[in-house]
Amino acid sequence: MERNGIAVAGNILTDNIKMIEEYPKKGMLVTITDQSLAIGGCVPNTGIDLKKLDKSLIVKAYGKVGDDVNGKFALDKMSSVGIDVSNVKVTDQMPTSYSDVMTVNGTGERTFFHHRGANKIFSMQDIDLDNLDCKIFHIGYLMLLDQFDKIEQDGRTPMSKLLEKVREKGIKTSIDIVSESSGNFQKVVSSTLPYCDYVIINEIEAGQIAGISPRNQDDSLNEQNVFEIMKKLMKMGINEKLIVHCPEKGFSLDKNDNFVSCPSRKLPKGFIKGSVGAGDAFCAGCLYSLYNEYPDDKMLDFSNLVAINCLSEPDSISGVCEKENLLKVLEKQL
Repeated sequence: MERNGIAVAGNILTDNIKMIEEYPKKGMLVTITDQSLAIGGCVPNTGIDLKKLDKSLIVKAYGKVGDDVNGKFALDKMSSVGIDVSNVKVTDQMPTSYSDVMTVNGTGERTFFHHRGANKIFSMQDIDLDNLDCKIFHIGYLMLLDQFDKIEQDGRTPMSKLLEKVREKGIKTSIDIVSESSGNFQKVVSSTLPYCDYVIINEIEAGQIAGISPRNQDDSLNEQNVFEIMKKLMKMGINEKLIVHCPEKGFSLDKNDNFVSCPSRKLPKGFIKGSVGAGDAFCAGCLYSLYNEYPDDKMLDFSNLVAINCLSEPDSISGVCEKENLLKVLEKQL
């Protein structure tokens, strides 16, 4: 059976961005000078980036939102670019997950107040496995999906069991995670790796799983450590490929021990308008490359370009453009 398209499942949320002149001291008042609503989370960010790269690509969203204004906003944003949102469940039990993002004018310094909302009750029962017909099933973020991150009596997580069922259908599986410092981090992630074909994460997350620092004391990248981290994670059971990204470079290691690295492109001063969503953009570039079977060096450079385009705008999705125009955004600034 030939399968087409990419399914993106997991976190859906909105960012309520509020501009302030300064962060107040405890008990004090500060005026909000402006506010806006933006999309966020793995599903909208990665899904929208994929559709912007290639309008012909089938992208289906899986997740849960509240029966409220924010939920409608998220669904409208995704459907407006052609994402199939028919598998996103709407609940009246919880509001749509959101973050209040207090942003200081001038410095861009941000403080987040997050409500887990409907993401907290999104579960395996919300995914119709019988009708899942994609080529790649990507889900994120581990450590922010309560119903999937639980360690059950058999030592496994619902996430690992979901991915096992997906793989049994002949669908490639992919995950993204968030940096998290709880004691369950390694257990949750390591339980999932044997059921993943692809893992796309940053160097901090990879180092946390392996228990090895990817950086030196002066914060410079230790590439030998990154290689050791990736070898250790592959031995934990990843079936096809591990991709690690960081500001300096991208790295790929596959099941046949093929290791590839690709330096990031140098950006002109003032190019970066915001870093929100850059990791999701890199992930979208990887998923698109894997879907189209790009060689690893092309995959890493292509994904770097997608992330660079994301950096050119202050929000998480506006900067990404069609794949043919990725270089033009950077060339305009050189």
